[in-house]
Amino acid sequence: MDQPKLEFQENVPLANHTTISLGGEASLFKVCQSVEQIRDCLTYAKDNKLSVQILGRGSNILFPDEGYDGLVVKIDLKGISLTEDGDWLVAHAAAGEDWAEFVRLCIDHDCSGIECLSGIPGLIGATPMQNVGAYGQEVSDTIISLNALDSKNLKEAEFTNKECRFGYRQSRFRTKDAGRYIITEVTFRLRKSSRTEIHYPELRNYLETNFGLNILATGRPASEAVRSAVLAIRKKKSMVIDPADLNTRSVGSFFMNPILSKREFESLEEQWKLSGGKDQIPTFNAQGSVKVPAAWLVEKAGFHRGYRKGGAGISANHSLALINCGGTTREILDLAEEIQQSVFKRFGIRLEREPVVVSATVD
Repeated sequence: MDQPKLEFQENVPLANHTTISLGGEASLFKVCQSVEQIRDCLTYAKDNKLSVQILGRGSNILFPDEGYDGLVVKIDLKGISLTEDGDWLVAHAAAGEDWAEFVRLCIDHDCSGIECLSGIPGLIGATPMQNVGAYGQEVSDTIISLNALDSKNLKEAEFTNKECRFGYRQSRFRTKDAGRYIITEVTFRLRKSSRTEIHYPELRNYLETNFGLNILATGRPASEAVRSAVLAIRKKKSMVIDPADLNTRSVGSFFMNPILSKREFESLEEQWKLSGGKDQIPTFNAQGSVKVPAAWLVEKAGFHRGYRKGGAGISANHSLALINCGGTTREILDLAEEIQQSVFKRFGIRLEREPVVVSATVD
């Protein structure tokens, strides 16, 4: 059978396809609206010995200034189906659907379980990869299964929640099988007319002040209140995309919160006190371990909100958001490395980057 003719865009500026507005040109670029188109792209790339980079909304990726000498495949798979199952709603959502809109849709159908994840930019297919989470919820709490295309054999595969091997901002798709599978559809199971459990003090305080926690009984009004609160908090931190706000020109949080054993945390406390630290280190429980806010470590290492260095900087509203101030990818990465080194020197902790950083050279 003859291979279908593919029409590619050439020399496409990748800065136009990322929320941080950085990156050189892609040699070839293709928007794929079906699994078959993705499969054809992978076949073409293999036959022509081209590297491939999968792209969604571009909210968690950094392309090099030199561009990408290969094929960038932008996922644009569409379709959402909702099925009621007693007290639950099962949602099948294509990978190219907008995540924030999907959250709103589920709330409109009187469902809860992902309302704390409101306002997060990106597409549905990207959320399982890093087990997107915020304010006490993670997508792994509601995912039943997902479908993916295996780039090695071009066959479709299905993974159960357990098989995804979810962890804190991790899954098998970012670790063991990084780069192998292209997620095409995700299936969620959400409870109808239920109560939202509020775990984060910041969110609880906002709700108490602006809504009163008595609204958080059950059902859609409660979920809508949580969504409104989360959007307000995120907007205040410039974590809701706004072209008029320079501080949103980022990839969101650049560093993950480190999770320490109790012994490691005791060592951190001792080092903090010996260095003259007076205030208590903020923490979150992490199933027997201790999660330390990366933002606190960054600030205590000497990097304040609004910090600038060349064309890179730190958001004036969020210590973990590195922003493009008219600079380059290289400047962002250099600033990130400077922060990592300073935190390590001060606390002995190496912060891990959260976004995908695409290499300028491909083997």
